[in-house]
Amino acid sequence: MIDALERDLGLSEAQVVTRLANEEKAMSVEANLTTALGASYGGAWLNADASKLMVATTDAAATAAIEAQGAQPVVVSRSMAQLNGVMAQLDRAPRRAQLGAALWFVDVTTNTVSIQAATVAAAEALAAAAGVDRSAVSVAATAEQPTTYINIIGGAAYYIGGSRCSVGFAVTRGSTPGFTTAGHCGRAGNATTQPTGTFQGSSFPGNDYAWVAAPGNTATPYVRGSGGANVTVRGSTQASVGSSICRSGSTTGWRCGTIQQHNATVRYAQGTVTGLTRTSACAQPGDSGGSFISGSQAQGMTSGGSGNCSVGGTTYHQPVNEALSAYGLTLRVG
Repeated sequence: MIDALERDLGLSEAQVVTRLANEEKAMSVEANLTTALGASYGGAWLNADASKLMVATTDAAATAAIEAQGAQPVVVSRSMAQLNGVMAQLDRAPRRAQLGAALWFVDVTTNTVSIQAATVAAAEALAAAAGVDRSAVSVAATAEQPTTYINIIGGAAYYIGGSRCSVGFAVTRGSTPGFTTAGHCGRAGNATTQPTGTFQGSSFPGNDYAWVAAPGNTATPYVRGSGGANVTVRGSTQASVGSSICRSGSTTGWRCGTIQQHNATVRYAQGTVTGLTRTSACAQPGDSGGSFISGSQAQGMTSGGSGNCSVGGTTYHQPVNEALSAYGLTLRVG
């Protein structure tokens, strides 16, 4: 930690050691004063070099108690509870107004809630839509565009409510990143997490493919291979019957077999699915939607099967090229 702080904050080792000691003491003082000040507490922050803890209060009579703890009192007009109330109003604002902003947060150093957006007008619009006390809000233009940092990798898990499926292949449509998966995993409009996204299209039964738009995540040309190593996808040419094939899924990981037949029709309890490829690679629940790859060529997404990875089994995958064509998707390749 000392080495990293020297590097990233531009400090000497002695300065880092002093700073860490001050910060540890500040944690204890802040906790004590948060309780002691009660409803008058307005937040706390360290000054630029972390040598002094500043503690805000709406009660001027409380300054002596703050000084007694070795902190610097700052008398403010709004308590932390009031600032958090403004935040709650913004969090409940109509989604169309929130979409215009990049972020909003309690800024204890200014005793306001800051709204930041690409333009000041967009920040003002969110404040108006939320109906907040305008005097409690500051607005600013920012170049920030926060995004999540999840890499979309074939075979990784994603979640739909309380259910889990697996990513097929990372794709893009225009500039929007996302992934293919099995149609039986979700319907258009269903939300996903890890990565966060929304099903844009889904076909099941008849077919068993879907695609999820996941803006803010990174589409990669990889499938999770043996031991978590990345296997690079270089295209989607269909492999011949008899070819070796491997599949990746969030339950059983990396499993391999051979292609037995193309153009198989399977009758599931939910209905019949046509045009599937039958393989001897095993799979289990939760692997649905995951990647099938032969060499470096994407083949399809896990649909279903029989047996399991303890006793062996048969699996069926939906060819990926059909999904790419149906939704106008571009496979992410390396």
